[in-house]
Amino acid sequence: MIARDDMTFPFEEYQSRLSGLRQRIADRRLDAVVISDPENIMYLTDYQTTGYSFFQALVVPLDDEPFMITRALEESNIIARTWVERTRPYPDTGDAIQMLVDALREFGLSDKRIGYERNSYFFPAYQQDRIHTTLTEAKLLDCFGIVEQGRICKSPAEIQLMRKAAFATEAGMRAGIDACQAGVTENEIGAAISAAMFCAGGEPPAVMPYVTSGPRTMIGHATWEGRTVLPGEHIFLEVGGCYRRYHTAMMRTVVLGELSSSMHHAQEKMKHALQAVREKVQPGMTVSDADNLVRNIISDNDCGARLITRSGYSIGIAFPPSWDEGYIVSLKQGESTVLQPGMTFHIIPWMWGVDGDKTCGISDTIYITDDGCESFFTMDKDFTVKPNQPEPALLEFDEARKNKREKADASSLDKNKAKSGD
Repeated sequence: MIARDDMTFPFEEYQSRLSGLRQRIADRRLDAVVISDPENIMYLTDYQTTGYSFFQALVVPLDDEPFMITRALEESNIIARTWVERTRPYPDTGDAIQMLVDALREFGLSDKRIGYERNSYFFPAYQQDRIHTTLTEAKLLDCFGIVEQGRICKSPAEIQLMRKAAFATEAGMRAGIDACQAGVTENEIGAAISAAMFCAGGEPPAVMPYVTSGPRTMIGHATWEGRTVLPGEHIFLEVGGCYRRYHTAMMRTVVLGELSSSMHHAQEKMKHALQAVREKVQPGMTVSDADNLVRNIISDNDCGARLITRSGYSIGIAFPPSWDEGYIVSLKQGESTVLQPGMTFHIIPWMWGVDGDKTCGISDTIYITDDGCESFFTMDKDFTVKPNQPEPALLEFDEARKNKREKADASSLDKNKAKSGD
């Protein structure tokens, strides 16, 4: 290992993570593990790249120096970011799996007990088949979860870093709420959120913000599609801020016009659920207990809504296509995982189908403490209610927005002409 002082966390943190992994390798009677999940590789080494669709792997032997297999272009990320000294890059015309097999042989692992992440998105079945048919002298075993056992509880340093992600999350949400008014498009709201997150120090999130308005709020995981927000509608916002691939997320709701009794009832139910979490969730509870706490409150409503999903999920390191760690642990019925200090969750007591045609949400990202839980956020949880604009003001706003776009188009045209010499 190269001792460095320019990584996301102190070098000692990575040493501790690797030591914990090796203890679990020994507990499973393995000689080495092949780690291909990008979140797990980053957790152990600080390695990250957007090129993770190309095969990459960190091989951690029980008693020897780790090494990495990457596309040749991505080797620069190993050199620039990580403590890893041994690399075996393959060219674009090369064979990634053959390079892995050759490296396992080179370092004396070809006849050992080797764990690999059978569920990894980026180690597909046809590549796993190649390993089994090529490395016939080894015993290959699924080691799913062996790194996640370390990731599930965040260290104090990780909690502090997630606060930076939370700062970006709140900045984006405030900007999104401010941008919500009749006459704007969902795209413009999404642009305001994104700009504010990045200006606040946030980095590209695993998922861009969710912005839906009016009837489109009933479409699961929909985001902006150019729809213009109309007077009297509501807007559902879900923002995940990111810093060094660590995420925090929150939902909020904006209502244009008057707050109906059913939407007020939904607001109070969600606030009640989040308050119950703050008061009652603590180490020793199971995730099923926590889910029931939230679900029972949301289910007891008279506005026709329901909690259609799990009530929360682990959140932390993430690459696209998702910002959650729910595959590690989620708050859902029947799960027996016990809450421990350092676990971090996005709690989502959102309400699907208010009055049969509206979805709204208020959510929180929390971390489990020694005797309870705390939020990463400080923002108010109430719906933001904005009175309907008088029609002349709305027309004036539309005209101003149109003029702004025309000026931008004219400026772009002038620049293109200058470049072409016209």
